[in-house]
Amino acid sequence: MTPTPRSLILSLLLGAQSRGDPVLSVRELLAACALFDLPANAVRVALARAVTAGLLATPRRGCYTLGPEAQPLAHEISRWRHTQALMTDWTGDWIAIHVGATGRSDRPALNARERAFGLLGFAEFERGLHLRPDNLVGGTQALRTRLLALLPPGTEPGTLFALRDLSDDDEQRARRLWDTATLDATYLDTTARLEAWLDSADALPLDRAARESFAIGHDAIRQLMFDPLLPAPLIDAQARTRFIDAVTRYDAAGQAIWQRFLSTARSPGPVDTALPAAAPSHRRPRHERPRQDSAARHLPG
Repeated sequence: MTPTPRSLILSLLLGAQSRGDPVLSVRELLAACALFDLPANAVRVALARAVTAGLLATPRRGCYTLGPEAQPLAHEISRWRHTQALMTDWTGDWIAIHVGATGRSDRPALNARERAFGLLGFAEFERGLHLRPDNLVGGTQALRTRLLALLPPGTEPGTLFALRDLSDDDEQRARRLWDTATLDATYLDTTARLEAWLDSADALPLDRAARESFAIGHDAIRQLMFDPLLPAPLIDAQARTRFIDAVTRYDAAGQAIWQRFLSTARSPGPVDTALPAAAPSHRRPRHERPRQDSAARHLPG
């Protein structure tokens, strides 16, 4: 996978934020992008445009951190680190979202809502009605809060409510909304892939280890972000737990590799921190901007 300058920059800053040191310098970002043969001028243009869009902020000259427009989705992405704590025992009840009365002509809003439903593990039961098992901590209220945070301002979220006492036929149909066999197989396959890479990582040159840890880790974290977090017996909960543990160990190793790599970019020497003059701003008024969905297109997942 070859990242774009913007997606790589945002991913690196998200990782830095998770380590508690959320600021990276132009020098570090240019060195990281050079690993993927991304031109320096394209990186500087991406930085300028991301600042204009509010995805990045500049706490001081030549340094960047995630901006206000990126924070809601960054917070949602960071939940994968606490996946096990998000789930509770399933009593057999469901949570539903009904969107039958909401508008369907605004394609960006529809895309944002579908993405949010995917992040929250909902599947379409019938036209306009989406379901997921009620096995997440906080139930309907917590999901409603997360849904509203993921949607651009002004997007209609639909009506979210608890659902129980489905007929036997509807119950079985609801349980078949997800391809659980593929989920279980993917847990096993990705776990094996991550563990094999971890076993060989120490022998890799630092630049190759950094590239590979980013690419493989991006895919694994995306998989976990969009995992519907179904309860047993719908999926193999032990296989998922092993998968989550493997992603956690892989992320720790990848973070250490990238810290080592970025430290090599901090050596003394001149660096051009100027941004190109031609970084046009086409920023729409705040009330018209799809805030979270804009970030969602470029952060992992």
